Amino acid sequence: MGNTISRRELLRTGALLAGGLPFTGSLFEKAQAAPSVTGTALTHQAEAGWTERDIALNSAEPLKARLFANENPFGPSEPAKKAILETIPVSYQYPFRSTRDLTGKIAEFEKIRQENIALSAGSTPFLTAAALAYFKPGCNVISGDPTYADLPGRAERLGAKWVKVPLTAEYRLDLDAMEKAIDDNTTLVYICNPNNPTATVVDTARLKDFCARVSKKVTVFVDEAYMDYLPDPQGTTLIPMATTGNNIIVARTFSKVYGFAGLRCGYVVTHPDIINKLSMHTDGFMSLSTTTLQAAIAAYQDGTYMDGVLKKTAASKEFLYSVLKKEGYTYVPSVANFVIFPIKMEGKQFADEMMKRSVGVRFWKFGNQDWCRISIGRMDEMEAFAAAFREIS
Repeated sequence: MGNTISRRELLRTGALLAGGLPFTGSLFEKAQAAPSVTGTALTHQAEAGWTERDIALNSAEPLKARLFANENPFGPSEPAKKAILETIPVSYQYPFRSTRDLTGKIAEFEKIRQENIALSAGSTPFLTAAALAYFKPGCNVISGDPTYADLPGRAERLGAKWVKVPLTAEYRLDLDAMEKAIDDNTTLVYICNPNNPTATVVDTARLKDFCARVSKKVTVFVDEAYMDYLPDPQGTTLIPMATTGNNIIVARTFSKVYGFAGLRCGYVVTHPDIINKLSMHTDGFMSLSTTTLQAAIAAYQDGTYMDGVLKKTAASKEFLYSVLKKEGYTYVPSVANFVIFPIKMEGKQFADEMMKRSVGVRFWKFGNQDWCRISIGRMDEMEAFAAAFREIS
């Protein structure tokens, strides 16, 4: 069965819960009845469950636990907030210097050149740009299944074929099977690592070998949205390979560990020629505000802040694991800020029952099994989840 996921769908709505509908009846029915937004609705969403956008626009406000969008509930760092306030008086200025300053910090930390970095409002613009730049009818894109659907879903809407390769028994990307699926019509392979919605990561050495081989045939797009949750991001990232002539694009975002999902900041690292190709289809840094850029500069690689986020995330995750175990549920061990686990009732019924208790979660169906994906929230949110879950489990 095809499966999709789009954490970025909700980002096109502005203030997500402002004006949300009161929750009565089935949220799934409301989402299905609501008119689609041109250019944002992905294919197969009924199979994947509600999108984050569906949940945000059709739920009561406020929720006891907002656990459907893989956001960082601890918010941006204090230095980032301070930078926003201090930048407001000059926010009338275009962000030319701020752009240079942020790419300079990234380049220095990653030991790469600024010409290998392109900024955007989150990583969504470059996912869209890659679909537009690499796909036309008759082409195909290869990805894991399930995985984050933004890029391959857009390619499919452009007339390309989406070749979905099932995950391994451990719910990891099956690199061998993905490589075997490449044919003369393949123009891009999409790798989400850590993968969403399974929160699993592939072996770094195997992925590097895979990319070294495959990038000689087709472009490899590596989405590293959740990379900062790993113990050794610099030892795991494909950024070094993306700057040495390989046909590789690496996307990173501030939306997760840094807490910028609403502020919008991200970037890609790749060869300048590929940046030029992608830039034909995106506004790049001109889609970023001066306030967001200054906040990103203040937040980037703030070790104290990042360590705090990781510790609080780990504590909430361990609490979730204990709740699931006590209720007799298994789960897929997570390396990111969300957990997926098999549920014992039909997916939309489960999510509806949780929403009736003011807890928002996502659901999927794959491998002939219904699943819930729960984002890791603050401890009060996890306790609200636990109370609701115990009532229906």
